[in-house]
Amino acid sequence: MRKLRLAIVAPTLSILGGQAVQADRLLRGWRGDPDVDAWLVPINPLPPAGLRFAIEIKYLRTIVTESTYIPRLARALAKADVVHVFSASYSSFLLAPLPAVAVARLLGRPVVLNYHSGEAPDHLARSRVARAVLARVSRNVVPSRFLADVFQRFGLEASVVSNTIDLEQFPFRERDPLRPRILSTRNLGYPYNVACTLRAFQEIQRRRADATLTLVGGGPDERALRALAADLGVRNVHFPGRLAPDAIARAYANHDIYLQSPDIDNMPLSVLEAFACGLPVVSTSVGGVPVMLTHGQHGWLAPRNDHQALAAHVLRLLENPALARRVARAARETCELCTWSRVRDEWLRLYCSVLRENRSTAQQPSQARAVPGDQR
Repeated sequence: MRKLRLAIVAPTLSILGGQAVQADRLLRGWRGDPDVDAWLVPINPLPPAGLRFAIEIKYLRTIVTESTYIPRLARALAKADVVHVFSASYSSFLLAPLPAVAVARLLGRPVVLNYHSGEAPDHLARSRVARAVLARVSRNVVPSRFLADVFQRFGLEASVVSNTIDLEQFPFRERDPLRPRILSTRNLGYPYNVACTLRAFQEIQRRRADATLTLVGGGPDERALRALAADLGVRNVHFPGRLAPDAIARAYANHDIYLQSPDIDNMPLSVLEAFACGLPVVSTSVGGVPVMLTHGQHGWLAPRNDHQALAAHVLRLLENPALARRVARAARETCELCTWSRVRDEWLRLYCSVLRENRSTAQQPSQARAVPGDQR
């Protein structure tokens, strides 16, 4: 029996972010698998040599990328049994998932739409197009119960399959002693409110002059955030820029506390990575964060945009390192539910289910051969 053929439509790692990292882990997980043959269909393909100059030019980059991406979809998806499409919100939904869903439906291929955006409440409220597309795919999959509940409010069903974490790439280490070396790995722009993180750090450094803060990431607010750091008079703030996954793992290893202050979020991969590495986490209580992080048990939560509460939680950790280590151990245990060995069978059952449903809808002969990869 041949393998199930799976086309994964997602960004490459050249666009650093949660979708690209999750897609890469999915591809690596299926590599060499006895039941699934998976390949990537990049939403950001490299254009022909004569047009690569356009990559550096805003708007023109979008036009050239789309004109390269869309023609390749038919060839890449025609070979697939199932199409797995990663999705964010707003304009990116129209540029990447929408064309992939349209082509897959024209080809008669079932679509699993894997929606990852914490901006779902606003996106679905605003976009009739998005709601219509999500209502017509074979299956919606989200990484958190928070997003499943959001979908339900709009009359949309969604299955929950967790994001995955590579525990070998992000090894656990207890912080003893616990140093005031603070890390954030969020993009420097909306909706991550890194300015709030800087203001919290100012409060922390007033009590701990030796504290450091590393803001990994890039984005439109970098210049403004550098200026804010100078205005606040904080010292030892580092902006290393965007880092590749291996370099990010080293950043976690070199720090002791993870701090973030998003205004909107879903199931942030950054929190999973901090959990895995043994960094106690302090975060604003927004979106799906409280679903994955129980206050006082797996980390600490503060109200949105409350830099004083965030700083107080960090200072409490530094004053009670034994408590910080206990909470970090509890958080690390939750990562066991997010390993590839745990989620692999969930994905396979889901793919086989939508493939059977698609064949039944198409009214294929009752003697059709078994679903590839489905030996259950």
